[in-house]
Amino acid sequence: MRPATASRLARLAPVLVASALLLGACVTTAAPGWTFEPPPSVASPAPSAGGSAAPSGSLAPSASASVAPPASASVAPSPSSSASAGTSASASPSSGGAEGPTIKLTASNITFDQSEIEAPAGQAFHIAFTNNDASTQHNVQIKASDGSEPFKGALFTGPGTTTYDVPALTAGTYTFSCVVHPSMTGTLTVK
Repeated sequence: MRPATASRLARLAPVLVASALLLGACVTTAAPGWTFEPPPSVASPAPSAGGSAAPSGSLAPSASASVAPPASASVAPSPSSSASAGTSASASPSSGGAEGPTIKLTASNITFDQSEIEAPAGQAFHIAFTNNDASTQHNVQIKASDGSEPFKGALFTGPGTTTYDVPALTAGTYTFSCVVHPSMTGTLTVK
């Protein structure tokens, strides 16, 4: 070997060793000491049976040894959790399971079967909602006169039935509607 080549190899040896170590670290099966959180998902949140994760939107390194699941994989259950057609599901497990009365409401031909319903003030209640419109999504959402939305049930495709657990509401007049079909409306009187 020529002296110039040997000298060049001697200078490159530390670089080659460092590169090999870095490459080895990339393919190791050991968990990394730090990771980057994925960007928040733009998909709508889906329910999960366990825990909750709030989307941070940050690309700062996390202290966790594993990558956090995307926001769409695990969020706190909410009134807008999904229900399958033909099944009965609680749309609001976070309400603690309503103990109050059950109001029956049905959607057929893109209309509710009732335009006026009543519920007790200060007491959680159920809405047993039947969607008779095949291949059509419906839900029940409740809006207050100030525009706030104290309850929004999960959309589901008919035909099927679900039971929404609605949290206690204060006395007053509310509007109930379907988020997909704004013409489907009615009045909820809480007294």
